[in-house]
Amino acid sequence: MKSLVQTFIAVLIVSFGLMYLTSYLNSSEGYTGKDTLTIYNWGDYIDPDLLDEFQKETGIKVIYQTFDSNEAMMTKIEQGGTTFDVSVPSEYAIDKMKQENLLLPLDKSKLPNLKYIDPSFLNLSFDPDNKYSIPYFWGTVGIVYNPDLTDLKFKSWEDLWDPSLKNQILLLDGAREVIGMGLNSLHYSLNDTNEEHLQAAKAKLSTLTPNVKAIVGDEIKLLLANEEAAVGLVWSGDASEIMSENEKLDYVVPEEGSNLWFDNMVIPKTARNIEGAHQFINFMLAPEHAAQNAEYVGYSTPNAMALEYLPEEISGDQRFYPSKELTSKLEVYQNLGKKMLAHYNELFLEFKMHRK
Repeated sequence: MKSLVQTFIAVLIVSFGLMYLTSYLNSSEGYTGKDTLTIYNWGDYIDPDLLDEFQKETGIKVIYQTFDSNEAMMTKIEQGGTTFDVSVPSEYAIDKMKQENLLLPLDKSKLPNLKYIDPSFLNLSFDPDNKYSIPYFWGTVGIVYNPDLTDLKFKSWEDLWDPSLKNQILLLDGAREVIGMGLNSLHYSLNDTNEEHLQAAKAKLSTLTPNVKAIVGDEIKLLLANEEAAVGLVWSGDASEIMSENEKLDYVVPEEGSNLWFDNMVIPKTARNIEGAHQFINFMLAPEHAAQNAEYVGYSTPNAMALEYLPEEISGDQRFYPSKELTSKLEVYQNLGKKMLAHYNELFLEFKMHRK
């Protein structure tokens, strides 16, 4: 009997030990715990000094993990194997995540700094009343060009088809951006689902292939800054970073229109530190923090008060803070649904294969 009792006690001790160890490991890896916050964001998309400052102010340890596409981010959150407390998806991804019940509603009473966001960036179609998301950065898709390597001024998407640009264009490796460019060049919506229009855009893009030097990812910034190509299709924030490395380059959004995108902070359904998530979002909404982040990352801030903290050469640059006249011509990516998004990806893959 004594032996059974001793065995039972030993089992209890081991069990409690394993429970403690599991809890410790999960907390240390950012999976659980009120003293830990796991942030899931795009690479190089926040000033690391702000993470340090948040940790010092709150005592909350930050675990920072990155993704390279909205699709990869959504898959990881949907699988639920890893806990993320804050993530930063784009607008169409937010719409999709809402539909799939992957987001928690926000408690705005814990976000007093929300008052600093420009109202024009709130209550948008992908998240009415900002029930699930808070603006983080916004921007456009356009053309970076090197005046030393081309005489073109790039007012229109059509300029990319100029024969003088043979083997001189770098394209983002993104289906929505490239297919959208093809659609815009034909004066169609970049959310078009008309098959005739999509095939026309694909055919138009196929005629661009002699001018396309490569379709690349993040390395597009280094390649353009180092003058490995004359022209690039890029996001505005990347354009700002490229131009800071090489001041000869310029950026333009073509007159036919383009993409107006938004990345917003959300709390995924898997979050364990919901209180800490609200603290972090409110911390990032403070004007001085939003300005510091915008200056570091190079993207446009939706924080109206933060503009007062930014140098005039940044806040007054209409290439990155364009006029209402231009933004009225731009479109936000819509959630096309799995089937249509797969079709866009298929068309883009066919375009890439055609190049070879």
